[in-house]
Amino acid sequence: MEARLNLFENEIAGKFVKRLIAASRPVEESSLPKATQELVKIRASQINGCGMCLDMHTKDAAAAGETAVRLAMVAAWREAVVFTEAERAALALTEEGTRLADAHEGVSDETWAAVRKHYDDEQIGALIALVATINAWNRLNVIARNPAGEYQPGMFG
Repeated sequence: MEARLNLFENEIAGKFVKRLIAASRPVEESSLPKATQELVKIRASQINGCGMCLDMHTKDAAAAGETAVRLAMVAAWREAVVFTEAERAALALTEEGTRLADAHEGVSDETWAAVRKHYDDEQIGALIALVATINAWNRLNVIARNPAGEYQPGMFG
């Protein structure tokens, strides 16, 4: 598979990508656990069918020490016993925030209450921003048809 467009070489897309990278920094610098950040990125990317992001975030998570079992179970997190209650709340928020058009109310009150129970305001802000940015990345990569499989952990800095 060949990409339809090189997002970094296109003037407008390149400017947007640079700003999206900068917009992600506050989340990366937040107190939201790194493992949770990667789980959120993986789950949204699974839902959106973004091979490039799945390639990147599963490899980054593994390089950071995430177990193969947990990585394999992200898509079935509800049935898996390997995730904490806090991670489950973050994954529920990710699914509902990614599938906004599928639900009348968007994010349910039940999911929001679970998130509030496990995360402070800074972490919640980071979760919301993370769901928004990974969905943007997924859409960029799926539309441009960026291929997956060649990512090496840390190759984008």
